[in-house]
Parts: sequence; C-alpha cells; structure tokens
Amino acid sequence: MIKIAVFEDHKGRRQALELLISIQTDMQCIGSFGDCRNLVENLKENPPNVTLMDVHMPNVDGIEGVKLLQHYFPDTYIIIQTVFEDDENIFNCLTAGAHGYILKSASNEILIEAIHDVLNGGVPMTGTVARRVLNYFSKRVKQNTETHDLSKREIEVLTELVNGLSQKMIAAKLFISVHTVNNHISRIYDKLHVHSVSEAVVRAIQKNIV
Repeated sequence: MIKIAVFEDHKGRRQALELLISIQTDMQCIGSFGDCRNLVENLKENPPNVTLMDVHMPNVDGIEGVKLLQHYFPDTYIIIQTVFEDDENIFNCLTAGAHGYILKSASNEILIEAIHDVLNGGVPMTGTVARRVLNYFSKRVKQNTETHDLSKREIEVLTELVNGLSQKMIAAKLFISVHTVNNHISRIYDKLHVHSVSEAVVRAIQKNIV
C-alpha cells in the first residue's frame, strides 16, 4: 500500500485529494494538512512514501516543507502541486529536493500516474516544466557546456531523465534493457557526484549538460 500525505491550504481541494487517494486500491492517505508548521510531528510516527505538496501556503510554505522532508524523511518522494507554472518557483522547488512538479490543472489520471511514476524512478512533470527550468536557468547562469566525462549514451539517458521519463520508458525509447538503463544511471550518479534522479536532473540543468 502506497502511503500518501497531502499538504494543501485549500480545504475543498484537500478533501478532493483525500477522496481521490481513498478510491485507489493501492493507496492510502495517512494525513492531510493545511500547511507545514507541524510537518515533522505529524509524520514522524508514520512517514509517507509520497507527499503531495502545495507551494503557496500560509505560515510554513511548500518550499520549506520540501526542505523539512528532505532533512527528516529523505526516503519520501515529493511531488509539488501548484496553480503557478512560474519558472523561479519550479526551480526553487526542484533544487530544494522535490522529485516532481504537477500543475493543479492536471487531470486526476495524470496525478495518479505521477505518483506511480515517481516511485518507479521517474521525475513526473507537467508539460514542458523541465525545459522551462532549463531555459530559466540558462538565462541566469551562462557557462560553457560541460559533459563531466559522460558518454554519448549516458547523456542520452540523462536527457530523458530531465524530460521526466522513468527507467522503463527510457529503456523502451532507447531500445535497451532496464538493467542497462540502471547501469547508465549509476555511472551518471558517480560522475556527477549525486545520489538521486532529482539531483541528477538539477545538476544537468545547472551545468548545461543537456
């Protein structure tokens, strides 16, 4: 059973998310909250597998919530949900440690798919969010393209990670096995000095690798 926590200040949407999760046969909502003030206390007895996190909340917002989750619950996957496709917010959330970014306008089907995707190693993002982050950051930091000794195939795999594809999807697109994809990802981690897909995506964006 996938344990999910919801952080959303709008009561109606919070209840709708609880209902959506409750009707899934493989999911359970273990808690829903209007902000992140008591995040650690609320989750410490039963940490979630996935957290759906709003950005704009009173008191303690979603970006601070992501940082708290990364520090106290590093095994929890974090999907940001917001009505704003704002470049700076997107980048701040990802660099804080979020694993995906879904607009609230996305359908219920896309949200449920995103939950499964993030658990399978993907980086779910609505539409062109990843490319918007890349374009946004390239405007702020101009530097020469670096490869960090990544092979052509490793750059191809990393590019698809930035595009939000899971290991299985990358394997199908590049006509290689999932095992081979995972081997490439392990080498990417070593060469970029990172430990997760989200870190690799951010590093790729920061260094203009893809």
